[in-house]
Amino acid sequence: MSMQAQLDRRAAVAVLLKNRKDTLVVSGLGSPTYDLHSVGDHDGNFYLWGAMGGAALIGLGLAQAQPGKRVLALTGDGEQLMGLGGLATIGVARPRNLDIVVIDNQHFGETGMQASHTGRGVDLTAIAVACGFAATGTVRTLEEVQRLAAQIAELAEGPRLFVIKVLAENPPRSLPSRDAVFIKNRFRAHLGFAAA
Repeated sequence: MSMQAQLDRRAAVAVLLKNRKDTLVVSGLGSPTYDLHSVGDHDGNFYLWGAMGGAALIGLGLAQAQPGKRVLALTGDGEQLMGLGGLATIGVARPRNLDIVVIDNQHFGETGMQASHTGRGVDLTAIAVACGFAATGTVRTLEEVQRLAAQIAELAEGPRLFVIKVLAENPPRSLPSRDAVFIKNRFRAHLGFAAA
């Protein structure tokens, strides 16, 4: 079992994204989307409402399509566990502009707070290393989140995965639009493309 976390998830995400500049952020189903929206809606946010396990791979596609921009996939431990195979694909593709940040409360927060595999010893950073990620790490304090925010703003040699250990709490939901067409078109416009 991993050491108990003390971080408030919303505070951690706020510090992580404080100076995001033009970083494109894909957020996973449920709590990562609420966390992202809670720090401020942004045209460069792509919220996933029904694609459990897909945030990292959508981040990969976006990183490949937009190689001149930083891409951050903000996901949870339950979702990333569901998409483990995607880490192998990302490791092989080796995008230099993709970071995956896993908000890890060691529980499946969307289905009743059952203990997840990360609370039973599964180490997502070790899996990412085995998949060929250029850098990984686990952070447990706001000071470490500040350093992480600075690190992901820098150029990378390949994809990176970081885990932020947070308390197993369910803060009030901060809900962005659920209109998928609106979110898609707003995001496309942010990238300079016409609505489709």
